[in-house]
Amino acid sequence: GLVVRSCVERMASKLPTAVVRQAIAEVLEESKEKKRNFVETIELQIGLKNYDTKKDKRFAGTVKLPHNPRPRMKVAILADAAHKSTAEGFNLPVFDVDALKKFNKQKKPIKKFAKSYDAFLASESIIKMIPRILGPGLNKAGKFPSLLAGGEDMLGKVEELQSTVKFQLKKVLCLSTAVGNVEMSEDECVKNTVLAVNFLVSLLKKHWQNVKSLHIKSTMGKPKRLY
Repeated sequence: GLVVRSCVERMASKLPTAVVRQAIAEVLEESKEKKRNFVETIELQIGLKNYDTKKDKRFAGTVKLPHNPRPRMKVAILADAAHKSTAEGFNLPVFDVDALKKFNKQKKPIKKFAKSYDAFLASESIIKMIPRILGPGLNKAGKFPSLLAGGEDMLGKVEELQSTVKFQLKKVLCLSTAVGNVEMSEDECVKNTVLAVNFLVSLLKKHWQNVKSLHIKSTMGKPKRLY
């Protein structure tokens, strides 16, 4: 908590919380006026500057947000026997070794399988077998499973995946990530946004000097400028 707090305090000078709050209030208000038949995600869009993607070190980092921004994110469990019965009890999509072997290492069905879920969790015994049973498909899709240890709280782990956002610099100087959804409270969205911005700035070589712009928007809404 202390680290986050000191980050937030340091950041306040660059990005006043009041500015974030105002923008989020507008996003939430507009989403109520034009209600969609799905829950809109609120995303943070970042433009960078003074970065040379060819020469500068490409950064990547993940951070867990205090409030789950994507409760509908689909996580499938690749399970041993014990995890399988737990997952079924929680009504989570679950696949055991036999189900995975049925893919017969065929690229297309495995690619489709990887696309059907946002993330995967796997029991320890299964994780070791994945390259052998499924080949490189999940890895290529950027969805290699996270480990689900023996006594771990499965729902807690699913929520952790839903709450964790990733910043990765590729070839372009714009990034975006989910920081909330329109069913969350203003406070929750503000906390998530402030933490996400902070974390990203900490990854940048020259910190705020690399930030060109920050916007926030809902899936169907108009972008609001923060910085």
